[in-house]
Amino acid sequence: MPRPPSSQPTEVELQILRILWGQGASTARQIHNRLADVRDTNYSTTVKMLSVMLDKGLVRRDDTVRPQVFRPAATQQRTQQQMLKDLIHKVYDGSAGSLVLQALASQKASPKELAEIRQLLDELEGGEE
Repeated sequence: MPRPPSSQPTEVELQILRILWGQGASTARQIHNRLADVRDTNYSTTVKMLSVMLDKGLVRRDDTVRPQVFRPAATQQRTQQQMLKDLIHKVYDGSAGSLVLQALASQKASPKELAEIRQLLDELEGGEE
């Protein structure tokens, strides 16, 4: 039985979304030109990827202008939050704490990052010590 299609972006789709988040609404040609800087691809592949992303609801297309313009369907923050929720659910049995502990154990955090984490924990605890 085939797997249902994922609504989560693939690595290439994330690259395209990063382009759109960074430069805003863009034509397929503009997206392709930026994508070609980091990936060996041809224009027809970029157009196909945008079509797949449109079907998945990752981008929106303005058909009222020529050439058509693409925009991300969600903000970068919203996309990251959804992907993180899915990861926590699938890999960490719904435990955000397990994810955080694993992340901190696997890669050293900078002093600035640790300060931000402490601040967030303080906020979540209501500022109590």
